[in-house]
Amino acid sequence: MSKYPHLKADFTASLVVFLVALPLCVGVAVASGVPAELGLVTGIVGGIVAGLMRGSSLQVSGPAAGLTVLVYEAVDEFGLPVLGVVVLATGVLQIGMGVLKLGRYFRAISVSVVEGMLAGIGLVLIAGQLYAVLDAKAPESGLGKIAGLPEALIDSLSSTGSLASLALGAGTVAVLVLWKRLPARVRVVPGPLAAIGLATAAAVAFDAPVATVEVNGLLGSIQPPSLSAFGELAGLGLIGTIVAFTLIASAESLFSAAAVDRMHDGPRTAYDKELVAQGAGNALCGVLGALPMTAVIVRSAANVQAGARTKASRVLHGVWLLLFAALLPGVLAYIPIPALAGVLVHAGAKLIPVRSLVNLWRQHRGEAVILIVTAVSIVAVSMFEGVLVGVALSVVKTAWDASHVKLEVIDKGSGPVQAYLSGNATFLRLPKILDSLEALPKNRPVELHLSGLHHLDHACRTALESWAERHSSAETEPVKVTAM
Repeated sequence: MSKYPHLKADFTASLVVFLVALPLCVGVAVASGVPAELGLVTGIVGGIVAGLMRGSSLQVSGPAAGLTVLVYEAVDEFGLPVLGVVVLATGVLQIGMGVLKLGRYFRAISVSVVEGMLAGIGLVLIAGQLYAVLDAKAPESGLGKIAGLPEALIDSLSSTGSLASLALGAGTVAVLVLWKRLPARVRVVPGPLAAIGLATAAAVAFDAPVATVEVNGLLGSIQPPSLSAFGELAGLGLIGTIVAFTLIASAESLFSAAAVDRMHDGPRTAYDKELVAQGAGNALCGVLGALPMTAVIVRSAANVQAGARTKASRVLHGVWLLLFAALLPGVLAYIPIPALAGVLVHAGAKLIPVRSLVNLWRQHRGEAVILIVTAVSIVAVSMFEGVLVGVALSVVKTAWDASHVKLEVIDKGSGPVQAYLSGNATFLRLPKILDSLEALPKNRPVELHLSGLHHLDHACRTALESWAERHSSAETEPVKVTAM
């Protein structure tokens, strides 16, 4: 029996993943405002370094469309030299969380918050990349990007270069949408690679006046952060960015792992070990001044569907990326930027869970509201604040759902009025409780029984005591409160 029984399957799968990853690595880098080669560096590290480590055996890591918006904002605010510091710190925090066995707790994050986060990222990503498709400059804010699109489209119609750019971008999206409907023998070539290849061929054949990828060479693009860049860690703004990177990259990776586990019947993900693997990869990416990495569901799904059986496939895909970056970097200079933008517009659209939102609205409207508010907050404010809003809403909703309280009033016409509170009395239900108690007659003795309560928070206790003191009229006995 062969020593490596799955080598053939893993080798074939690695080539498929490489062909899927190549245009995405370059596209994410360009959209993030960094040299294209840095996307390849992150893909190489994700494949070889994170790929060799234990955690999830079949998911594939690299630069993710989900972090594009956050990376662009960080580079724009702090500069490219500081990006390495952010990514290195993110990696160190992820390793620490993995060692402390905090990975499993990411599964406790509301799915609605995560889907809302991805939807918000998708909306901002689509809006931003449509400007690249139109060969126009994108506004800074998420709302500005969306509001300015009609004017940018109208302006593009009067420019030959913008029309050529629009044609390539729209053609790329069309190929990606239609690719899955083509015969299986054609779909041997991954859709993103086919779309970029066809757009590049068209741009060269027609000598289209469009922007192409700027090539600096692999070694020329790697810029480890200087000691002065670490001085930025003293600023609260950078600390907030690092926390956002850490939480979002970790959540995306571990949710991807859960999704990949549902696609195959092999070994399950060890969440804490996977977090350490992601952290080690990000720490090295930070040292190299590259993009942050996460596990990426598109590449991971391609890996599983291509028949991968062990982690050898993802490691080999990193080797192929390294060979391409070392031997054929000049090829990147032919790739039109609007075509890469088209790939990311398509990727952004897939981040918006339209179908699941419709089902959620029908069955769990509160969760749907959390998803929508999280997405809108990310577009309107920023990634970090949007996620915090979503988490806060999720906590409030959970507290509201948990605080069921019932007030039963027994009035026999004579003698004291009996009021029985049962359930969980929290400040969230306080207005309802007080409205019901205020309606009790003030000229009759009242006995309030709290023995049926499982929980009574401080705000409720104080409010009930205050109500009991002031409720009865001067001629009536004071309200009697029976404690829990």
